[in-house]
Amino acid sequence: MLDSKPIHIGAGKIAAAKEKVYILEKKSANAKMGFTPWELAELKKSSENGGIAILRSEKETKIVVQIDKLAKDSMAKSKEECRRKGATLFKETKKFQIENLCITSYLSEHSLSLCLAEGIVLSNYQFLTYKSVKTKSYLKKLTIDDTRIKAAEFTELNEVLTGVYFARTLVNEPVITLTAERLSQEIKKLGKAANFSVKVLDKKEIMKEKMGGLLAVNSGSQLPPTFTILEHKPKNAKNKKPYVLVGKGVVYDTGGLSLKPTAGSMDSMKSDMAGAAAVVGAIYAIAKNNLPIHVVGLIPATDNRPGEMAYTPGDVITLRGGITVEVLNTDAEGRLILGDALDYAKKYNPELVLDLATLTGAQVMAIGQYGAAIMGSAPQDVKNQLSAVGYDTHERVAEMPFWDEYDDLIKSDIADIKNIGGREGGCITAGKFLARFTDYPWIHLDIAGPSFLTSPEHYKTKGGTGYGVRLLYQFLKSKI
Repeated sequence: MLDSKPIHIGAGKIAAAKEKVYILEKKSANAKMGFTPWELAELKKSSENGGIAILRSEKETKIVVQIDKLAKDSMAKSKEECRRKGATLFKETKKFQIENLCITSYLSEHSLSLCLAEGIVLSNYQFLTYKSVKTKSYLKKLTIDDTRIKAAEFTELNEVLTGVYFARTLVNEPVITLTAERLSQEIKKLGKAANFSVKVLDKKEIMKEKMGGLLAVNSGSQLPPTFTILEHKPKNAKNKKPYVLVGKGVVYDTGGLSLKPTAGSMDSMKSDMAGAAAVVGAIYAIAKNNLPIHVVGLIPATDNRPGEMAYTPGDVITLRGGITVEVLNTDAEGRLILGDALDYAKKYNPELVLDLATLTGAQVMAIGQYGAAIMGSAPQDVKNQLSAVGYDTHERVAEMPFWDEYDDLIKSDIADIKNIGGREGGCITAGKFLARFTDYPWIHLDIAGPSFLTSPEHYKTKGGTGYGVRLLYQFLKSKI
């Protein structure tokens, strides 16, 4: 399934490289660093115009990346600047058909070299599965000359970026090949590769679990649903109660009988399983890096189609756990399958549950593609920790109000709740719907905006971005 594998980032020696990358603060270049007077003059120009200079000679190519002066209170900003400079640098390697790069740093913080490499690798992602002519990237080797970076840090970053690549490819794969069953099969393959357990519930088992939401959404499809359970449970796990990650796995969403318009809406709905992709990518990275933490992933998966047996606006369905739902819009389907999964999560007596879902257009209207909306019952310090990690990884989150008044908007006249709450506060009322299926500390992340882009943004390529993989990985790592 991996359409292209990430370039491996490893240790190297700058002296042996023909193409050398130097990263330093703006206006700090000097002759002691080995730069000639002509090079210093060029660096002064580039410092005022983008911060990247390409200095070529017959013997070598020097690429100098200059970033703003470091400030201890804004390290997250410097990290993101390095990732973005990595994306700009990658474009330059394409122009000059550069195959090998070695990075050395004149910065006091060694992690910034890793961030520069991260931006390069994420920019190099390509989805070429269906291209007759596959134009591969020229870049083949990426090394860093910095003795401060330990081998484990290289390994960790490589596995996290592989998780991001996998999530992007899952999102980019069309439903004609990535059905719910195929998604579960791919997760099984990944489980074998990363040594985490995978159990797949088929339609009969889903019926036994009385997952009425998943079954209702699937009723218009000729393809069966799945419910996939991922688990990384090492013997040295630090947590007694597991962290549970729930990912919305609607592999394609037509809107059902509440049919979406095609242009700008239905045409990108292969991305409606980006929450599931993020959970898969994160657990892959956690397992491959052997984090001593017990993590469970739950992925309800189906397509949502207007087939002859499709559920209809006005129906009342019963979700797992017994809560009845009046369906007023079949395009508000994600919350129905997540309701089943969140109820199933109670079996684990979890320390914390985080669900990720491309849930509402209201999230996009509120925040755009620049971050996710979060809400939920978890303690405020936990939500603050997630927010801090979001700034550090630049997979940012913004907390929405979760006032009691929003509960009134999903009250139904004939059932316990209804599946839409009106135009006002649509992102929040969707969260309020999900809250009814939880009795544990819980955070809901609506990732509709940042998970899929119609044009590239720095190191985030067009299509699936893999949003959430790095956020979840670093957040759970901080819990060890």
